[in-house]
Amino acid sequence: MNLVLTIARRLHHLLNTCRKADFLAPLAFRLYLAPIFISVGLHKATHFDDIVQWFQYGLELPLPHLMAFLATAAELGGGFALVFGIATRWVAIPLMATMVVAASTAHWDKGWFAVAPSDPETSIASVLAPIGFPGAEASLANSEEVALRLERARDLLREHGHYDWLTETGNFVVLNNGIEFAFTYFILLLSLFFTGGGRYVSLDFWFARRLGLTN
Repeated sequence: MNLVLTIARRLHHLLNTCRKADFLAPLAFRLYLAPIFISVGLHKATHFDDIVQWFQYGLELPLPHLMAFLATAAELGGGFALVFGIATRWVAIPLMATMVVAASTAHWDKGWFAVAPSDPETSIASVLAPIGFPGAEASLANSEEVALRLERARDLLREHGHYDWLTETGNFVVLNNGIEFAFTYFILLLSLFFTGGGRYVSLDFWFARRLGLTN
C-alpha cells in the first residue's frame, strides 16, 4: 500500500509540474478562435447590407441593423482582442452570446452535426441511440440516406465529370449545418472566460502584473 501511495504522489507531483505550461491551452484556444471570428466579422463588415437582410428576413431577428452591428463588432473586435490576449474574459462574453444566437436561430433546426455523417457505425449517434437519446435513431437513419446520396453523386461525377480532379484535395460531403461548430466555439470561449488569456502570452497578464491585480 505504501508503494502504491508513493507512486501516486510522484505521479501527482509530475502532473503538477506540467502546470508551469498551463498558459499553452488558453493560447491555443485564442489562436484557434481568433482567425475564425476575424474572418466572419470581416465578411459581415464588407457585406453589411446583405447581413442585415439575412438577419431580418432569413433569421427574423428583431432590430436587424442593431443586431448586425453588434455581431460584426463582437466578432471583428473580439477576434483581434483574442490575438493579443487583451480583455480576453470580457470579449468572451459577447462572443459567447453570438454563438448562442447563431446556434438557436441559424443551426438549431438542423440538429447537431455540421457535416452529415455518412457512416452510421462511426457516428456518435451509434453510441447515443442504444440509451434512447432523443434524435439519435433519426440521425442514424439520416446517415444511411446521406450515404446513398453521396454514392449517387459520386456515380454521376465519375460518369460525367473529372472525378479524380474534383476529389484531389478532399472527398465530397453533405453539409448538415447543425450546431456542432457553434457549440464547440462556445465551449472554448467559456474556458477562456474562466481562465483568461493565459500567463506570459497575453497582454492581460502583463497589465495585471503591472497594476498589481490578480489576472
